[in-house]
Amino acid sequence: MSDSKLPELGKINPEFFDRVIYPRLGAPDKDIIIGPQHGVDYGVLRIGGKAVAMSTDPFFIVPSFGFARAAWFGFHIVVCDVAVSGLAPKYLTIDLNLPPETTEGELEELWSSVHTEAVKYGVSIITGHTARYTGCNYPMVGGATAIAIGDEKELRGPHRTRIGDMVVVTKGPAIETTGLLAVLFPEKFTKAGGAVFQKEAADVFGQMSVLDDCAVARKFAGVRVMHDATECGIWGGLYEMARAGGYGLIIDQDMIPIQPVVRKTAELFKFDPFCAISEGTLIAIVDASEADDLKAALEAGGISAAICGEVVSKANGVTLMHDGKKTPLEHPVVDPYWVLAAEFAK
Repeated sequence: MSDSKLPELGKINPEFFDRVIYPRLGAPDKDIIIGPQHGVDYGVLRIGGKAVAMSTDPFFIVPSFGFARAAWFGFHIVVCDVAVSGLAPKYLTIDLNLPPETTEGELEELWSSVHTEAVKYGVSIITGHTARYTGCNYPMVGGATAIAIGDEKELRGPHRTRIGDMVVVTKGPAIETTGLLAVLFPEKFTKAGGAVFQKEAADVFGQMSVLDDCAVARKFAGVRVMHDATECGIWGGLYEMARAGGYGLIIDQDMIPIQPVVRKTAELFKFDPFCAISEGTLIAIVDASEADDLKAALEAGGISAAICGEVVSKANGVTLMHDGKKTPLEHPVVDPYWVLAAEFAK
């Protein structure tokens, strides 16, 4: 028995996962194409000649967002994790275990928003469970599974990566950190930078999805693997991707643009934006011959993008270039978003 402790909050640490979870995954099955692993947001089965990708997440509802906006975010958290498989999201199951204080009007507003987003992205809701229970609390009010289906040749994953491939990043760092904090704690932003700054930061909330990014990337056969830069942001995402694929990356930090409102947020609240949770930032590894075209297609769709690195070896790890210096990237471990959210909530 290891003496290592679970983190106080957030995902369990990789050591515990490797020791306790990963060796105990039930019965083996030859039709599992991709199973649970660090840096991969989905699992994939081979069923009837098709690849079926699935991803399960908490259904995350923050009432202070307003129930329509909260449900928008809850839907995208779940469906984005399967969209990065390269297959088109098709089905969704939702279990809602709501607190007793949830009203009929709030539930109707929440569900109408889920339906609207599902229709927009061609996703059908096929089963679920809806109830109010004592002991259930916001924001974790159940769970959901998103399902994507396609030909196996359309599937993207770490196994497809090759030396010489390029790294493309959309939107820049700390998208989720900026958007969430500005909506949850508007007075902090207004006090620190004024009302206009607070509104600009809150508008970043609408960028917290990679569904449109993935829809563009799916059109390029040379896109090898995709990842949404969630916990620990771009640095955490790159570290996990290199580990999952067993390859080495060299990343030019100076090539990754930071949105001005995000830069100001990081400066005012004194955190490293590259380590901060960034749902909505897509990291894609793509064949070098298609990198420029992918960047152009994303930008034509109104999604900012940058080519910022390369796959350079078969030894996993990330080397950062910044101001002419090279340093090895260590996993950030602690995401500054959770520290700031706890501090602001006092």
